[in-house]
Amino acid sequence: MPQQKIYLIGAGIEGWEGFGGKALEVINKADLLIGHQRLLDIFPDFRGEKRTFGDLSIMLDSLKTLEKMVVVLSSGDPNFFGIARFMLRNLPKERIEIFPNVTSVQYAFAQIKEPWDDAIFVSVHGRGLKSAIDKIIASDKVAVLTDDVNTPSALAKELIKRGVEGYEVYLCEDLGLPTEKITRTDVKGLVGMPASPLNILIMIKAWEPTLENFPILGISDEEYHTAKKLITKQEIRAVTLAKLKLQNDLVVWDIGAGSGSVSIETGNLIPNGKVFALEKNPQYLSFLRENLKKFAAKNVILVEAYAPEGLDDLPDPDRVFIGGSGGMLEDIIEAVDRRLKPEGVIVLNAVTLDTLTKSVEFLEDHGYTVEVVCINVAKTRGLTEYKMFEAHNPVYIISAWKGEE
Repeated sequence: MPQQKIYLIGAGIEGWEGFGGKALEVINKADLLIGHQRLLDIFPDFRGEKRTFGDLSIMLDSLKTLEKMVVVLSSGDPNFFGIARFMLRNLPKERIEIFPNVTSVQYAFAQIKEPWDDAIFVSVHGRGLKSAIDKIIASDKVAVLTDDVNTPSALAKELIKRGVEGYEVYLCEDLGLPTEKITRTDVKGLVGMPASPLNILIMIKAWEPTLENFPILGISDEEYHTAKKLITKQEIRAVTLAKLKLQNDLVVWDIGAGSGSVSIETGNLIPNGKVFALEKNPQYLSFLRENLKKFAAKNVILVEAYAPEGLDDLPDPDRVFIGGSGGMLEDIIEAVDRRLKPEGVIVLNAVTLDTLTKSVEFLEDHGYTVEVVCINVAKTRGLTEYKMFEAHNPVYIISAWKGEE
């Protein structure tokens, strides 16, 4: 005998409204109605059995063998951060039928009169703030579903720590209830603000401290704070970043970050990724901090350590750039080799033949395929009423990966 279908039916923002005729027909025929008490109360005259949500694993075991006609009530669209994900992951899809309704997020955007098709959606229910903050800072418009621990105020404090304040914020509480309230504020205004457990937080980028004044790639060398112009030059940075073969959500180590020019432009190119800038030399640290602040490098994390010792607590990298080794090149390559993810890429810049030779030798000894590009840059400079080219020292850009060419 085929098992009964399980119907997932979403309630509207106020409860009754939005139920289609088919959904109501299914509910009236059901033997068992499952949901939070406030949703079960919508149907006081339901003649079958009612059960409130409890342990999902116990409910799942019951549904696997139950022959009754079951309706599971949800808020809005069960497929949107709802019960549908759990059910579809654990039960045959052919047993499940879904009736979506208007979500609280849709309703919230309608109330503030703001289109939502270009927004991203983040839930921190039981997930913690770290990954949520990463997504928020990479977005211009975001709706956040909070919980009792990861409150709007807690989220605002973390954003301020990361230097991200340029959002117009709408705290939408108790939507559809008599106590509905929408407060328009900013990130600082959220700090300490109490919020109903039933809330949606909408954040819309209003301004960026300085980043809109600078390009994503190709920031002028003169814009960086640095010591004696010891910086990976603009043209070299461009080729270096190309050789890193960046993708949007990678983890990148910048070893010997110096003034941070490679870290900053890497971060611009992978807004959903993370860049760990390792630097311990006190000559550079003050410049590096200034540059991270100036260019609003929200996804670049400064690690004050010398490699390889400072690598132990970092997540495994997808890409590694070695801009400086402090005489520890072989030890660094060995440490990176142990941690680099499959399909990972290492890029080094060398200005001396000695460093070039050692780099290629060490990498090939560790089983890498190596490519070297020699970049010769000459730039114009004024000479009275004429211009002439002034040559820079050549730079060797070394790319390495496991596998065949």
